[in-house]
Amino acid sequence: MTRRKISILGATGSVGTSTLDLVERRPDRFEVIALTAAKNVGPLADASVRAGAKLAVIGDPALLPELESRLQGTGCRAATGREALAEAAAGEADLVMAAIVGCAGLEPVMSAIEAGRTIALANKEALVTAGQLMISAAGRSGATILPVDSEHNAIFQCLADNRSCDVAKLILTASGGPFRSWSPEQMAAVAPEQAVAHPNWSMGAKISVDSATMMNKGLELIEANHLFGVPSDRLDVLVHPQSVVHSMVEYVDGSVLAQLGSPDMRIPIAHALAWPERMETPALKLDLAQIGSLSFEAPDLVRFPALRVAREAMEAGGAAAIVLNAANEEAVASFLVRRIGFLDIIRTVEEALARTDAAAPHSIAEVIDIDRRARALAEDLMSEMAA
Repeated sequence: MTRRKISILGATGSVGTSTLDLVERRPDRFEVIALTAAKNVGPLADASVRAGAKLAVIGDPALLPELESRLQGTGCRAATGREALAEAAAGEADLVMAAIVGCAGLEPVMSAIEAGRTIALANKEALVTAGQLMISAAGRSGATILPVDSEHNAIFQCLADNRSCDVAKLILTASGGPFRSWSPEQMAAVAPEQAVAHPNWSMGAKISVDSATMMNKGLELIEANHLFGVPSDRLDVLVHPQSVVHSMVEYVDGSVLAQLGSPDMRIPIAHALAWPERMETPALKLDLAQIGSLSFEAPDLVRFPALRVAREAMEAGGAAAIVLNAANEEAVASFLVRRIGFLDIIRTVEEALARTDAAAPHSIAEVIDIDRRARALAEDLMSEMAA
Protein backbone atom coordinates (compact mmCIF):
# COMPACT_ATOMS: atom_id res chain seq x y z
CA MET A 1 0.00 0.00 0.00
CA THR A 2 1.35 3.43 -0.94
CA ARG A 3 1.40 5.70 2.08
CA ARG A 4 -0.74 8.84 1.86
CA LYS A 5 1.30 11.98 2.46
CA ILE A 6 -0.33 14.26 5.06
CA SER A 7 0.11 17.88 6.10
CA ILE A 8 -1.70 19.11 9.21
CA LEU A 9 -2.36 22.84 9.45
CA GLY A 10 -3.14 23.61 13.09
CA ALA A 11 -1.50 20.48 14.44
CA THR A 12 -1.66 21.42 18.13
CA GLY A 13 -5.40 22.19 18.30
CA SER A 14 -8.11 19.66 19.11
CA VAL A 15 -8.66 18.55 15.50
CA GLY A 16 -4.92 18.53 14.80
CA THR A 17 -4.06 16.38 17.81
CA SER A 18 -6.91 13.98 17.01
CA THR A 19 -5.59 13.71 13.45
CA LEU A 20 -2.09 12.98 14.73
CA ASP A 21 -3.51 10.33 17.07
CA LEU A 22 -5.06 8.51 14.11
CA VAL A 23 -2.10 8.97 11.77
CA GLU A 24 0.43 7.78 14.32
CA ARG A 25 -1.57 4.59 14.85
CA ARG A 26 -1.09 3.72 11.16
CA PRO A 27 2.47 4.58 10.08
CA ASP A 28 2.05 1.95 7.37
CA ARG A 29 -0.74 4.02 5.85
CA PHE A 30 0.27 7.67 6.40
CA GLU A 31 3.42 9.76 6.07
CA VAL A 32 3.46 13.15 7.80
CA ILE A 33 5.03 15.81 5.60
CA ALA A 34 4.39 19.07 7.45
CA LEU A 35 2.87 20.34 10.70
CA THR A 36 1.99 23.92 11.64
CA ALA A 37 0.98 25.78 14.79
CA ALA A 38 0.41 29.41 15.74
CA LYS A 39 2.30 29.67 19.04
CA ASN A 40 2.49 26.21 20.67
CA VAL A 41 6.15 25.73 19.86
CA GLY A 42 6.83 22.93 22.34
CA PRO A 43 3.92 20.68 21.30
CA LEU A 44 4.67 21.44 17.63
CA ALA A 45 8.29 20.38 17.98
CA ASP A 46 7.39 17.25 19.93
CA ALA A 47 4.73 16.23 17.41
CA SER A 48 7.04 16.90 14.47
CA VAL A 49 9.75 14.65 15.89
CA ARG A 50 7.29 11.95 16.93
CA ALA A 51 5.58 11.90 13.51
CA GLY A 52 8.78 12.25 11.48
CA ALA A 53 7.63 15.43 9.74
CA LYS A 54 9.90 17.11 7.21
CA LEU A 55 8.68 20.65 7.89
CA ALA A 56 7.40 22.42 11.01
CA VAL A 57 5.96 25.93 10.65
CA ILE A 58 5.35 28.26 13.59
CA GLY A 59 3.08 31.25 13.09
CA ASP A 60 4.86 33.58 15.51
CA PRO A 61 8.24 34.59 14.01
CA ALA A 62 9.61 35.34 17.49
CA LEU A 63 9.32 31.63 18.32
CA LEU A 64 11.32 30.41 15.29
CA PRO A 65 14.70 30.31 17.13
CA GLU A 66 13.19 28.11 19.84
CA LEU A 67 11.63 25.82 17.24
CA GLU A 68 14.94 25.57 15.37
CA SER A 69 16.72 24.71 18.61
CA ARG A 70 14.21 22.01 19.50
CA LEU A 71 14.41 20.46 16.03
CA GLN A 72 18.17 20.63 15.61
CA GLY A 73 19.54 17.33 14.37
CA THR A 74 16.11 15.76 13.84
CA GLY A 75 15.91 16.17 10.07
CA CYS A 76 12.83 18.37 10.37
CA ARG A 77 13.17 21.90 9.00
CA ALA A 78 11.76 24.78 11.05
CA ALA A 79 10.20 27.77 9.30
CA THR A 80 7.80 30.68 9.73
CA GLY A 81 5.91 33.16 7.56
CA ARG A 82 3.29 33.12 4.80
CA GLU A 83 5.53 31.37 2.27
CA ALA A 84 6.34 28.57 4.70
CA LEU A 85 2.66 28.14 5.53
CA ALA A 86 1.83 27.99 1.81
CA GLU A 87 4.56 25.38 1.35
CA ALA A 88 3.06 23.27 4.12
CA ALA A 89 -0.35 23.53 2.46
CA ALA A 90 0.56 23.20 -1.20
CA GLY A 91 3.81 21.25 -1.09
CA GLU A 92 4.12 17.52 -1.62
CA ALA A 93 1.25 16.37 0.59
CA ASP A 94 -1.57 14.36 -0.99
CA LEU A 95 -4.04 15.40 1.71
CA VAL A 96 -4.07 18.60 3.78
CA MET A 97 -5.89 18.65 7.11
CA ALA A 98 -7.00 22.29 7.35
CA ALA A 99 -7.56 22.87 11.07
CA ILE A 100 -6.24 26.40 11.62
CA VAL A 101 -8.84 28.36 13.56
CA GLY A 102 -10.08 31.69 12.19
CA CYS A 103 -9.17 33.73 9.14
CA ALA A 104 -5.49 32.86 9.63
CA GLY A 105 -6.39 29.65 7.81
CA LEU A 106 -7.82 31.27 4.68
CA GLU A 107 -4.62 31.78 2.68
CA PRO A 108 -3.12 28.32 3.30
CA VAL A 109 -6.45 26.62 2.53
CA MET A 110 -6.65 28.54 -0.75
CA SER A 111 -3.05 27.59 -1.51
CA ALA A 112 -3.94 23.91 -1.10
CA ILE A 113 -7.05 24.31 -3.25
CA GLU A 114 -5.20 26.10 -6.04
CA ALA A 115 -2.56 23.34 -5.99
CA GLY A 116 -5.31 20.78 -6.60
CA ARG A 117 -4.83 18.95 -3.32
CA THR A 118 -7.39 16.97 -1.34
CA ILE A 119 -8.37 19.16 1.59
CA ALA A 120 -9.92 17.75 4.76
CA LEU A 121 -11.64 20.94 5.84
CA ALA A 122 -12.06 21.59 9.55
CA ASN A 123 -11.64 25.37 9.28
CA LYS A 124 -15.19 26.75 9.51
CA GLU A 125 -14.17 30.24 8.50
CA ALA A 126 -12.87 29.12 5.11
CA LEU A 127 -16.31 28.43 3.66
CA VAL A 128 -18.26 30.85 5.85
CA THR A 129 -16.22 33.84 4.71
CA ALA A 130 -14.84 32.76 1.33
CA GLY A 131 -17.05 29.88 0.27
CA GLN A 132 -17.80 30.99 -3.26
CA LEU A 133 -14.15 31.86 -3.92
CA MET A 134 -12.95 28.48 -2.66
CA ILE A 135 -15.59 26.36 -4.39
CA SER A 136 -14.87 28.15 -7.66
CA ALA A 137 -11.12 27.68 -7.20
CA ALA A 138 -11.62 23.96 -6.49
CA GLY A 139 -13.61 23.67 -9.71
CA ARG A 140 -10.74 25.19 -11.67
CA SER A 141 -7.92 23.20 -10.03
CA GLY A 142 -9.65 19.88 -9.56
CA ALA A 143 -9.13 19.98 -5.79
CA THR A 144 -11.33 17.82 -3.58
CA ILE A 145 -12.82 19.31 -0.42
CA LEU A 146 -13.80 16.77 2.23
CA PRO A 147 -15.81 18.09 5.19
CA VAL A 148 -14.50 17.22 8.66
CA ASP A 149 -17.14 18.95 10.78
CA SER A 150 -19.22 16.07 12.14
CA GLU A 151 -22.46 17.45 10.66
CA HIS A 152 -21.15 18.06 7.17
CA ASN A 153 -19.19 14.84 7.14
CA ALA A 154 -22.41 13.04 8.09
CA ILE A 155 -24.25 14.68 5.18
CA PHE A 156 -21.37 13.82 2.85
CA GLN A 157 -21.65 10.17 3.87
CA CYS A 158 -25.45 10.14 3.49
CA LEU A 159 -25.28 11.71 0.05
CA ALA A 160 -22.84 9.07 -1.19
CA ASP A 161 -23.26 8.90 -4.98
CA ASN A 162 -26.89 9.98 -5.04
CA ARG A 163 -27.87 12.75 -7.45
CA SER A 164 -28.29 16.23 -6.00
CA CYS A 165 -31.60 16.59 -7.84
CA ASP A 166 -32.97 13.73 -5.72
CA VAL A 167 -32.27 15.60 -2.46
CA ALA A 168 -35.25 17.32 -0.86
CA LYS A 169 -33.55 18.65 2.27
CA LEU A 170 -30.35 18.56 4.30
CA ILE A 171 -30.97 18.39 8.06
CA LEU A 172 -28.20 19.46 10.42
CA THR A 173 -28.55 18.24 13.99
CA ALA A 174 -27.62 20.32 17.03
CA SER A 175 -27.17 19.24 20.63
CA GLY A 176 -28.82 22.46 21.79
CA GLY A 177 -25.86 23.19 24.04
CA PRO A 178 -25.89 23.47 27.84
CA PHE A 179 -28.67 26.12 27.97
CA ARG A 180 -31.27 24.42 25.79
CA SER A 181 -34.02 24.75 28.41
CA TRP A 182 -32.82 27.91 30.19
CA SER A 183 -34.89 31.08 30.33
CA PRO A 184 -33.57 34.38 28.87
CA GLU A 185 -33.16 35.64 32.43
CA GLN A 186 -30.97 32.67 33.33
CA MET A 187 -28.92 33.03 30.14
CA ALA A 188 -28.30 36.71 30.86
CA ALA A 189 -26.29 35.63 33.91
CA VAL A 190 -24.30 32.85 32.20
CA ALA A 191 -20.59 32.75 33.11
CA PRO A 192 -17.85 31.69 30.65
CA GLU A 193 -17.09 28.50 32.56
CA GLN A 194 -20.73 27.45 32.17
CA ALA A 195 -20.75 28.19 28.44
CA VAL A 196 -17.63 26.14 27.69
CA ALA A 197 -19.00 23.05 29.46
CA HIS A 198 -20.50 21.28 26.44
CA PRO A 199 -22.71 18.34 27.48
CA ASN A 200 -21.48 15.92 24.81
CA TRP A 201 -18.44 17.04 22.83
CA SER A 202 -14.91 17.91 23.94
CA MET A 203 -14.15 21.15 22.09
CA GLY A 204 -12.20 24.38 22.42
CA ALA A 205 -13.65 27.34 24.32
CA LYS A 206 -14.71 29.37 21.27
CA ILE A 207 -16.55 26.50 19.58
CA SER A 208 -18.20 25.53 22.87
CA VAL A 209 -19.55 29.07 23.30
CA ASP A 210 -20.79 29.00 19.69
CA SER A 211 -22.63 25.79 20.53
CA ALA A 212 -24.16 27.43 23.60
CA THR A 213 -25.48 30.36 21.50
CA MET A 214 -26.26 28.01 18.55
CA MET A 215 -24.17 30.29 16.33
CA ASN A 216 -22.17 27.20 15.42
CA LYS A 217 -25.25 25.78 13.74
CA GLY A 218 -25.82 29.04 11.88
CA LEU A 219 -22.25 28.98 10.58
CA GLU A 220 -22.76 25.35 9.58
CA LEU A 221 -25.83 26.29 7.52
CA ILE A 222 -23.62 28.68 5.54
CA GLU A 223 -20.97 25.98 5.12
CA ALA A 224 -23.56 23.48 3.90
CA ASN A 225 -24.89 26.01 1.39
CA HIS A 226 -21.42 26.25 -0.20
CA LEU A 227 -20.31 22.63 0.20
CA PHE A 228 -23.41 20.99 -1.21
CA GLY A 229 -24.93 23.77 -3.32
CA VAL A 230 -28.26 23.55 -1.48
CA PRO A 231 -30.26 26.78 -1.03
CA SER A 232 -31.52 28.13 2.29
CA ASP A 233 -35.06 26.80 1.92
CA ARG A 234 -33.71 23.25 1.68
CA LEU A 235 -31.47 23.50 4.74
CA ASP A 236 -32.92 22.70 8.14
CA VAL A 237 -31.77 22.35 11.75
CA LEU A 238 -33.11 19.88 14.28
CA VAL A 239 -32.14 19.83 17.97
CA HIS A 240 -31.02 16.37 19.05
CA PRO A 241 -29.67 16.43 22.63
CA GLN A 242 -28.02 12.99 22.55
CA SER A 243 -25.61 13.92 19.70
CA VAL A 244 -25.89 10.42 18.24
CA VAL A 245 -27.44 11.32 14.87
CA HIS A 246 -24.95 13.75 13.37
CA SER A 247 -27.07 14.87 10.41
CA MET A 248 -29.59 13.58 7.87
CA VAL A 249 -30.49 13.80 4.20
CA GLU A 250 -34.13 13.72 3.13
CA TYR A 251 -34.75 12.53 -0.44
CA VAL A 252 -37.62 13.40 -2.75
CA ASP A 253 -39.13 9.92 -2.37
CA GLY A 254 -39.54 10.41 1.38
CA SER A 255 -36.48 8.40 2.42
CA VAL A 256 -34.32 9.92 5.14
CA LEU A 257 -30.74 8.72 5.57
CA ALA A 258 -28.95 9.48 8.84
CA GLN A 259 -25.35 9.02 9.94
CA LEU A 260 -24.95 7.89 13.55
CA GLY A 261 -21.91 7.54 15.77
CA SER A 262 -20.37 8.32 19.13
CA PRO A 263 -19.58 12.03 19.68
CA ASP A 264 -15.88 11.61 18.87
CA MET A 265 -14.22 13.83 16.24
CA ARG A 266 -11.86 11.02 15.33
CA ILE A 267 -14.71 9.36 13.41
CA PRO A 268 -15.24 12.12 10.80
CA ILE A 269 -11.49 12.83 10.75
CA ALA A 270 -10.79 9.17 9.98
CA HIS A 271 -13.41 9.21 7.24
CA ALA A 272 -11.65 12.13 5.57
CA LEU A 273 -8.16 10.68 6.04
CA ALA A 274 -9.04 7.31 4.52
CA TRP A 275 -11.60 8.45 1.91
CA PRO A 276 -12.74 6.82 -0.32
CA GLU A 277 -11.86 3.88 1.91
CA ARG A 278 -12.45 3.37 5.65
CA MET A 279 -10.10 2.92 8.60
CA GLU A 280 -10.45 1.76 12.19
CA THR A 281 -10.58 4.28 15.03
CA PRO A 282 -10.34 3.95 18.82
CA ALA A 283 -13.71 5.71 19.19
CA LEU A 284 -16.33 3.99 21.33
CA LYS A 285 -18.72 1.88 19.29
CA LEU A 286 -22.32 3.00 19.36
CA ASP A 287 -24.60 0.94 21.60
CA LEU A 288 -28.16 1.92 20.69
CA ALA A 289 -29.67 -0.61 23.08
CA GLN A 290 -27.87 1.05 25.98
CA ILE A 291 -28.83 4.55 24.78
CA GLY A 292 -32.44 3.40 24.61
CA SER A 293 -34.09 6.38 22.93
CA LEU A 294 -33.31 9.38 20.75
CA SER A 295 -35.22 12.66 20.87
CA PHE A 296 -35.60 15.58 18.47
CA GLU A 297 -37.16 19.02 18.65
CA ALA A 298 -37.32 22.20 16.60
CA PRO A 299 -34.84 24.93 17.59
CA ASP A 300 -36.21 27.84 19.61
CA LEU A 301 -35.36 30.90 17.50
CA VAL A 302 -36.56 33.28 20.20
CA ARG A 303 -34.28 31.85 22.87
CA PHE A 304 -31.46 31.32 20.36
CA PRO A 305 -31.66 34.15 17.77
CA ALA A 306 -28.15 33.44 16.46
CA LEU A 307 -29.56 30.75 14.20
CA ARG A 308 -32.02 33.21 12.64
CA VAL A 309 -29.37 35.91 12.26
CA ALA A 310 -26.95 33.51 10.55
CA ARG A 311 -29.60 32.34 8.10
CA GLU A 312 -30.46 35.96 7.29
CA ALA A 313 -26.77 36.68 6.64
CA MET A 314 -26.55 33.67 4.32
CA GLU A 315 -29.60 34.79 2.38
CA ALA A 316 -28.38 38.41 2.21
CA GLY A 317 -25.16 37.39 0.48
CA GLY A 318 -22.45 39.94 -0.24
CA ALA A 319 -20.08 40.25 2.70
CA ALA A 320 -22.72 39.53 5.36
CA ALA A 321 -21.29 36.14 6.33
CA ILE A 322 -17.81 37.66 6.77
CA VAL A 323 -19.20 40.32 9.11
CA LEU A 324 -21.24 37.68 10.97
CA ASN A 325 -18.21 35.51 11.57
CA ALA A 326 -15.82 38.34 12.50
CA ALA A 327 -18.22 40.07 14.88
CA ASN A 328 -19.06 36.76 16.52
CA GLU A 329 -15.40 35.87 17.06
CA GLU A 330 -14.71 39.23 18.66
CA ALA A 331 -17.82 39.07 20.83
CA VAL A 332 -17.09 35.52 22.01
CA ALA A 333 -13.52 36.51 22.90
CA SER A 334 -14.85 39.45 24.92
CA PHE A 335 -17.40 37.25 26.67
CA LEU A 336 -14.71 34.74 27.65
CA VAL A 337 -12.82 37.48 29.50
CA ARG A 338 -16.06 38.74 31.07
CA ARG A 339 -16.08 42.03 29.20
CA ILE A 340 -19.61 41.50 27.86
CA GLY A 341 -22.50 39.26 28.86
CA PHE A 342 -23.62 36.07 27.16
CA LEU A 343 -26.64 37.68 25.47
CA ASP A 344 -24.45 40.58 24.29
CA ILE A 345 -22.71 38.22 21.87
CA ILE A 346 -25.62 38.04 19.43
CA ARG A 347 -26.52 41.70 20.05
CA THR A 348 -23.05 42.67 18.89
CA VAL A 349 -23.28 40.47 15.81
CA GLU A 350 -26.73 41.70 14.81
CA GLU A 351 -25.79 45.36 15.21
CA ALA A 352 -22.58 44.86 13.20
CA LEU A 353 -24.61 43.36 10.37
CA ALA A 354 -27.09 46.24 10.52
CA ARG A 355 -24.26 48.77 10.15
CA THR A 356 -22.47 47.02 7.27
CA ASP A 357 -23.34 46.86 3.58
CA ALA A 358 -20.28 45.51 1.77
CA ALA A 359 -20.19 43.82 -1.62
CA ALA A 360 -19.06 40.22 -2.05
CA PRO A 361 -15.25 39.87 -2.06
CA HIS A 362 -13.33 38.95 -5.21
CA SER A 363 -10.17 37.72 -3.48
CA ILE A 364 -8.91 36.35 -0.18
CA ALA A 365 -7.21 39.72 0.40
CA GLU A 366 -10.61 41.41 0.19
CA VAL A 367 -12.08 38.84 2.59
CA ILE A 368 -9.32 39.58 5.10
CA ASP A 369 -9.84 43.35 4.71
CA ILE A 370 -13.61 43.07 5.29
CA ASP A 371 -12.93 40.80 8.24
CA ARG A 372 -10.53 43.35 9.75
CA ARG A 373 -13.03 46.20 9.40
CA ALA A 374 -15.85 44.09 10.85
CA ARG A 375 -13.73 43.26 13.90
CA ALA A 376 -12.99 46.95 14.46
CA LEU A 377 -16.72 47.70 14.20
CA ALA A 378 -17.55 44.96 16.70
CA GLU A 379 -14.95 46.38 19.07
CA ASP A 380 -16.55 49.83 18.83
CA LEU A 381 -20.00 48.36 19.44
CA MET A 382 -18.86 46.52 22.55
CA SER A 383 -17.22 49.69 23.84
CA GLU A 384 -20.54 51.47 23.36
CA MET A 385 -22.28 48.72 25.36
CA ALA A 386 -19.80 49.06 28.19
CA ALA A 387 -20.02 52.87 28.30
